[in-house]
Amino acid sequence: MAGCNQKTTENSNESDREKNQLALTQKLETSKTEVVLLPEAQEFTNEWLAYITAQSEIENLKNYTLNDVISNATPITEIMKSLQETVPARLQSNAVKARLGVLVTKSKILQQLAEKREPNPEGIAKTANELGLEWNNFKIQINELFLKTLEEFEEELDAIENDDEQSPNRTIPAPSKRPVDNRKSRDSIIIENL
Repeated sequence: MAGCNQKTTENSNESDREKNQLALTQKLETSKTEVVLLPEAQEFTNEWLAYITAQSEIENLKNYTLNDVISNATPITEIMKSLQETVPARLQSNAVKARLGVLVTKSKILQQLAEKREPNPEGIAKTANELGLEWNNFKIQINELFLKTLEEFEEELDAIENDDEQSPNRTIPAPSKRPVDNRKSRDSIIIENL
């Protein structure tokens, strides 16, 4: 009887391995939501090599199978560490640092899951998706640094208003040239005198 239980367990384990292998060949389903950087933030990050590399890798996740994710888990971790280590002074804020910390942590978790002898497809997929979501959160924090405060916005509006008032090329609308109806004018004069 012990032999039967052992065969059943082996068959079950083999079946699980086959399911896992099949699952690992499936394309990763990622969120379609993407945060777009403000023009000023985009201009700034275009000069940050680590950011460009990380953005590219996050984009690649959308086309990866779980096997691709496993193969690239270590480079993803290295990219996120590089991102964290090369933050430009303009982006040095607690919120940005915190988001970078989360990205590094998620990438390390992904790497640990990928290095297991028996990878867990659900865990890898979940963590890879979370990495994409955290990337969006990171971009939100970058945008926050480039948003104008209410005071800055009001000052900008005032400056525009002042420029309009002081502009020598400002056009003043010409008076309308309607034909004068003398009868109406005479009538109004008469009414006023009564």
